[in-house]
Amino acid sequence: MTEQKSELEELYIQSIKMVKEGEVVKGKIVSIKTKEVLVDVGFKSEGIVPITEFTAADLEVGKELDFFVESVEDDSGIIALSHYRAVRIQGWEKLVKGAKEGELVEGRPIKKVKGGFLVDVMGIEGFLPSSLSAFKGVPDKDIIYKPFNFKVVKVNNLRQSIILSRREAMQKEKQESKNKRWLDLKIGGIYPGTVKAITDFGAFVDLGGVDGLLHITDMSWSKISHPSEAVALGDKIEVMVLNLDKEANKVSLGLKQRLPDPWQDIENKFKAGDKVKGKVVNILPYGIFVELEKGIEGLVHVSEVSWTKRINNLNEMFAMGDMVETQVLSVDKESRRISLSLKELEQNPWLDAESKFPSGTKVSGKIRGFTDYGVFVELDSNLEGMVHVSDMSWTKRIGHPQDVLKKGQKIDVIVISVDTQNRRIVLGLKQLQPNPWPEIAVKYPLNTALEAEVVSVTDFGVFVKLDEDLEGLIYTSEIDKESISQLKPGDKIKVKVIKVDVEQAKIGLSAKI
Repeated sequence: MTEQKSELEELYIQSIKMVKEGEVVKGKIVSIKTKEVLVDVGFKSEGIVPITEFTAADLEVGKELDFFVESVEDDSGIIALSHYRAVRIQGWEKLVKGAKEGELVEGRPIKKVKGGFLVDVMGIEGFLPSSLSAFKGVPDKDIIYKPFNFKVVKVNNLRQSIILSRREAMQKEKQESKNKRWLDLKIGGIYPGTVKAITDFGAFVDLGGVDGLLHITDMSWSKISHPSEAVALGDKIEVMVLNLDKEANKVSLGLKQRLPDPWQDIENKFKAGDKVKGKVVNILPYGIFVELEKGIEGLVHVSEVSWTKRINNLNEMFAMGDMVETQVLSVDKESRRISLSLKELEQNPWLDAESKFPSGTKVSGKIRGFTDYGVFVELDSNLEGMVHVSDMSWTKRIGHPQDVLKKGQKIDVIVISVDTQNRRIVLGLKQLQPNPWPEIAVKYPLNTALEAEVVSVTDFGVFVKLDEDLEGLIYTSEIDKESISQLKPGDKIKVKVIKVDVEQAKIGLSAKI
């Protein structure tokens, strides 16, 4: 009997777990009291833990947790345990290990103090300096007791204290997000993004940690003059990745590539000779761009606007948004160009210009405009001819056409020539009168001496008035330099005729009599 009892005692002793003060052991909740929780750690007696050390989620009979052994047996023979200290010890070990490996830890700021915040991290109280918080401008209500990730930047093992940085944690999160995004990105893939900046050449789009460039040429199949016509700051858009260069940290994006290329079957849409309507979307000095459909524009060159009108400013004829009917001249799919014409829809008045205005015909017209070298006259059928300054008077030297004619003035002219190929009509004003130069040659034979009135002094000679609307030129070689410097318009001077050129309509004079 005694031997049997001894064996039972031995089995009992073996069943009792050896528990030492200062170690962390596993324990199971066996009873929950008002202020205490009884825990079985496999020792001969149960341990007691204050109920305040548990969270509501942990207070459950049968739940197994970690406990710190504060004392093996007190005066009542009960083992003293602490769940809080076990969590703190394990948390500290995990913190130290994570800090060495650069891992981020989650914590909750619990109090704002001088110079920063106190943060609870796995039961360990850490300090977050304001300079490392990245909480500038954030209300306290959005910080206190809210979960954030932090990086442990300093560990004090003796005091079991830590210094945290939210700023460095955010930088690491951003880099990790960027690295992950780079792995996700594939050429040809479509991804959501946010427009974060707009420049003259495109827009930068945030793809979630990685920025890509959406060039202006990849925004729309239609021509746009500025990226702001297609996107706005803050826009949420879906873009296609066109090219990736991780080493250079460059991502090329496309917006228009998400839609079918409208030029794909352009030959079936538009052919030479087709009459098409469109909207004026751009006006430039050399022509107007007409949108035929979304993404397809054609150019009406300034030379294709009118058969007859001289066009100096297209803005005076067209406005943005105007609807116009044109004729297709050519379609170049490779160069993505369509040439259009407005004048081809009208009858070409130059076809019968030569028969309508034969050389030598006297016609009437209205002055439409001037140049330094002549005047433009509007004739019938909206055709326009030009009177060169040399064909305005047989005898008078005309400095500028506006000296003798006015815009809108109706005049008679003689048709000198018609060039239908180059679309030019040369007109003459002086030809309305007989050529007086044969008579002038008779009236002013060589060596004729007379007194003339100075009209103007130039570098190559002095122009003088010989008769009404008749001038002659005193060559610089035929007058003293000193005399030239003293002359002024209106002065009288004695001259001699030394040359009469009927063909060139000129009289040469000398002041050396």
